[in-house]
Amino acid sequence: MPIRSKKIYNRPKKMFDKKIMAEEQALVAKYGLKNRREVWKAGFAIGKIRDIAKKLIGASDENKEKFVKQQKEKGFPVETIADVLALNTEDYLKRRLQSILVKNGLCTKPKQARQFITHKHVSINKNIINAPSHLTTAEEEKDINLDIALPAKKLTKDEEELLQQIKHKENDKPKTEEKDVGEKK
Repeated sequence: MPIRSKKIYNRPKKMFDKKIMAEEQALVAKYGLKNRREVWKAGFAIGKIRDIAKKLIGASDENKEKFVKQQKEKGFPVETIADVLALNTEDYLKRRLQSILVKNGLCTKPKQARQFITHKHVSINKNIINAPSHLTTAEEEKDINLDIALPAKKLTKDEEELLQQIKHKENDKPKTEEKDVGEKK
């Protein structure tokens, strides 16, 4: 019997509501996401975090502090349980590896960051990460590296000959220019 997979996102109740679609498309464009489903996944993940925070409202201060500390380590800007309850989808999208690359200036656009990640040019602590949705912790943010190694292109015979001709011409030019300069004096 196959194992049932866990639910990872919730669709909106009104799938084709113009206002909701416009908000989701704005987030997709701003963060360079693949589609609206990634917005739904982020909303679902934040919802899970909020549900845990709601259960901890009546818990001991130790448990509250421990939970808030965990969220701080993940990189969310929280100080209290109330701050955790105030988190939204955009806060989650800001912690994705794709967004962190743009924020740190390693990439100019979110789509470019996504391409570098999927092509395995990004590593964290020397571990290659190929998922743009990787939730980056505050500690990992310091150790992000962009490793772009372009392969050396082998030149054809015609290109090598042309390069040799250019080098010979460059070697000849300074000598003739020096003579011209000397004659004018």
